[in-house]
Amino acid sequence: MSGVIRQVVIRGRVQGVGYRAWVDHEARRLGLNGWVRNRRDGSVEAVFEGETEVVAAMIASCGKGPGAARVDHVIEETANDDALRLRHPSEAFSVLPTI
Repeated sequence: MSGVIRQVVIRGRVQGVGYRAWVDHEARRLGLNGWVRNRRDGSVEAVFEGETEVVAAMIASCGKGPGAARVDHVIEETANDDALRLRHPSEAFSVLPTI
């Protein structure tokens, strides 16, 4: 198994429903590195780094999200170490401020 870094943008009713907290909890539970944040356009953005299969499972879960969310689209792309470096230096996974 090899590691990957993926960046996702999740659109739908994903703010004000605990989506960031859910992503944070799930990513930590799965042992992923990365971060999550709200965007001013109403979407949620996240970067996940870890084993290929685990990252893929996390992204698939993002298509459902927590119970109160309604996910319309998950846009996924390859990311690099620069995107991963946005997390807080002392944390494996961070919740970042809204951009």
